[in-house]
Parts: sequence; structure tokens; C-alpha cells
Amino acid sequence: MCSICWKLGQQGRNNGVLVIVVPQDRKMRIEVGYGLEPVLTDAMAGAIVRDVMTPAFRRTDYDAGVQDGGAAIIARLEAKSVATAAPRDTMRPPSQSGSGFQRADMPWPQRILFSLFAFTIIGLFTFIGIVTPGLGWFLYVLLIPFWSTFPLLLIGPTPTLVLVAAYLIGYPLTKRRLSHTEWYRKKAIEMKTKGTTTIGGFAVASGGGFSSGGGFSGGGGSSGGGGASGSW
Repeated sequence: MCSICWKLGQQGRNNGVLVIVVPQDRKMRIEVGYGLEPVLTDAMAGAIVRDVMTPAFRRTDYDAGVQDGGAAIIARLEAKSVATAAPRDTMRPPSQSGSGFQRADMPWPQRILFSLFAFTIIGLFTFIGIVTPGLGWFLYVLLIPFWSTFPLLLIGPTPTLVLVAAYLIGYPLTKRRLSHTEWYRKKAIEMKTKGTTTIGGFAVASGGGFSSGGGFSGGGGSSGGGGASGSW
């Protein structure tokens, strides 16, 4: 067993950074020494790989990718924003719209998953509002900020305007049409006489509250440092 082990950075501190690029395999990695992990985290290294180095490598401009990646690492170590070390020929981030609003910066698989989660929750409350007598108009107003904010972060301003307009017009029209059905009248009578009714598994009270028969819980986790990998 060797008495001296190779590590990144200064001896005894392991505070170095190693950038590995394999053009033949179209792979890259930023390896961070243990002593530097609190300063250059996995998330930061991943952002440099994804947002700074990968665009240049896709243009086969390897020199610029390595130089800009190194500059971004140095900028982070000097407590500067990684954005200051962005590629020189990039006028604005890919997720930025022509109006100047920048959407949430996340990979497209995460964007799809977050969109499914957000729109499922908002859509569920929208459905409950449409089919619930009385409480529905309160939810109509309450949900306007949610229909405006989450889509704005995920799909940009122009699609969001279309979506909000469809919500503002479609919600009352659908609810008005549904109010003429026998089912809706029955639920309205139950709300007036009993003070509560059941809609889609939810017990809705006339005071504005509702509950379901089930519940769910989740847990969190943590991840250590070490660097980040990428491909192009």
C-alpha cells in the first residue's frame, strides 16, 4: 500500500479542481477535491458543464469551451456569478424570451416533470371550482395568480397570456353551462341544506373548506459534493 496518495490541490487540503474532456466519447467532467466541495458544489459544477462548456463543445469549439469553463470555475472561486463567465458569442440564455423575461433554467426532463406536477395541481382545483356551487367563484379568483405565475416560469409570457385568457373566459362559461344540469342543482341543494356535499371524492363545505379521505407524505434527501459530468 503506497504511503502517498494522489489527490487534487494542495497536500493535506485536497482543494483542487480537475476538468476532464474526452472528445472521442463526447464526455466531460469537472472533478472537485473534497476540500473545495463547500465552495464549488455539485450544482455549481453542473451549471458550468451544462450552460458554459456544452454549448461551445456542440459547436466543436473545444478551446472556447475549456477556456470559458475554466473562467467560470475561477469566477465561482472568487465568489463571482457564473454568468459573468458565459460564452462570448452568447447574446442571451437559451431560455430567455424576446420580451426580456427569463424562464426558469432547468433541463427539459425536469421542466416536463415540474409542468406535469404544477398543471395537475392547478387543474384539479380548477375542476373542483367549476363543479362546486358557491365555492367555485372564490376559487376562480384565487387561481388566477397560479395560472399566471407557474406557466410564466415554465413556458414563457406569450403562451401564458393565451392560457390565462382561456382560463378567464372558459371557466365562467363552463360553470354557467354546468349550472343548468340536474346534477349541479342537486349539489347546490345539498350545500344549502346540509352545508356540505361530496364532489369527486372531496367533501366540500359551504364555508369554503374541503377535504379528502386520503393523504400523502414525502421525504427529503441530501447529496454530497464531488463534481458533475456531462455530454454533448
